[in-house]
Amino acid sequence: MSNLKLGLYQKLQQKLSPQQIQLMKLLQIPVANLEQRIKEELQENPALEEGNEEEEEYELRDEEEITAEDDEELAEQEEDISIDEYLSDDDIPDYKLSSNNSSPDDERKVMPMVSLGGFHDVVLSQLYQLNLDNREYHIAEQIIGSMDDDGYIRRELASVVDDLAFSQNISTNTEELEKILHAIQTLDPPGIGGRSLQECLLIQLKRKKNGKESLVLAEKILNEHFEEFSKKHYDKIASGLGISEEELKEAISEILKLNPRPGNTSSMSQRSAQHIIPDFIITNHDGALELTLNSRNAPDLRISRDYREMLEHYSKERKPSKAHKDAVQFVKQKLDAAKWFIDAIKQRQHTLYETMRTIMEYQYDYFLDGDIRNLKKMVLRDIAEKIGMDISTVSRVANSKYVQTPFGTFLLKSFFSEGMQTESGEEVSSKEVKQILSDCIAGEDKRKPLTDAALTKILNKKGYNIARRTVAKYREMLDIPVARLRKEL
Repeated sequence: MSNLKLGLYQKLQQKLSPQQIQLMKLLQIPVANLEQRIKEELQENPALEEGNEEEEEYELRDEEEITAEDDEELAEQEEDISIDEYLSDDDIPDYKLSSNNSSPDDERKVMPMVSLGGFHDVVLSQLYQLNLDNREYHIAEQIIGSMDDDGYIRRELASVVDDLAFSQNISTNTEELEKILHAIQTLDPPGIGGRSLQECLLIQLKRKKNGKESLVLAEKILNEHFEEFSKKHYDKIASGLGISEEELKEAISEILKLNPRPGNTSSMSQRSAQHIIPDFIITNHDGALELTLNSRNAPDLRISRDYREMLEHYSKERKPSKAHKDAVQFVKQKLDAAKWFIDAIKQRQHTLYETMRTIMEYQYDYFLDGDIRNLKKMVLRDIAEKIGMDISTVSRVANSKYVQTPFGTFLLKSFFSEGMQTESGEEVSSKEVKQILSDCIAGEDKRKPLTDAALTKILNKKGYNIARRTVAKYREMLDIPVARLRKEL
């Protein structure tokens, strides 16, 4: 038998009240989505109204008459919530995943947007051109629905066969799917329905093929030397095909004109139709910076007078029934929720302003002219310590907010970076080093691109104490491939 032991243990657990959780969620929302969030609250809580009327304090005159049982019930509803539950992956709101913004100088009105369907809709709308029967049409729909956002079929056709059997009770085979897929590949945008980059590019080339020698050669390169092409081993391709460097250059030029992500055409157009609404605006008045919080989409809120009067009416009952007690409880909860939300909005605006004001003062020289060389090393802790708030609070403010400056509109988190020292001992931002690195690569001889070791030497000569592995890390962060893959003819 196992021995049972009785002991006294301490456990530290962080809890968040419903009000704190509400504030955290509001901090994460960019100004572009704030109006929608407020509208949702107005719909859910009738005790909350639009308007700037001075708030009146409300209280329950005979609140002591509410039974202990009712108080206990209310306490249970307002019980603290574990921070682990709040940070659950299931609770990631839509506004954290996207940001749809526009200029602050626009009038406050609904901005007309171009309505663009995704590439799936574009392809589906062309199916009538293929003269399919009803059964084949449903198979084609399933194939198009299986394409990813880039327009590729990444799944095995055998899996699509199974999907059709289970979801639509259609019995088919990979041969029939292959035939219908080839028909779909003749639709627009060119390259749609490819199962690999090689097939995607070949589909596009075949549609352009007109006997032109460079196109014929380009198709041969993709068919017979795709691996060498992807690794930019141009000498091997020229040797294998027995062609001159000029012929190779023309063929490669034809391939580079093709679209490796045909399905992304529609989504890119749609994103270009969107606008950025900055959460903060910095203006320069002859060397003096002024910060403005963009709150044009945040209407004034007030507590409903009708609900306050309703609470006063219910509380005057000398011998309240159970129904009256329930009504009092309901009204009071709605009034409390309205007051919490108004306070949370005010706290959100205050926290946002203080955070951005501190960032502006920290990077004052940079915000004067936008010269990246004036951007200091700055991490979340630097700002959190200055405003006396938690690092997670600063992170929530920075991750989804935009600031408009005289030299452009930027995501706030882009100003945070690590730092390093120059030979003179001066602390500089890693963003400055990345900019120099990017400029060096942009100006390199593409026939002989700079290796990471060569880039390290250049930066060292400029006075930046940086190791080759750090150069490689920064290059990858800038989404720049290694020297071998940057080589051009």
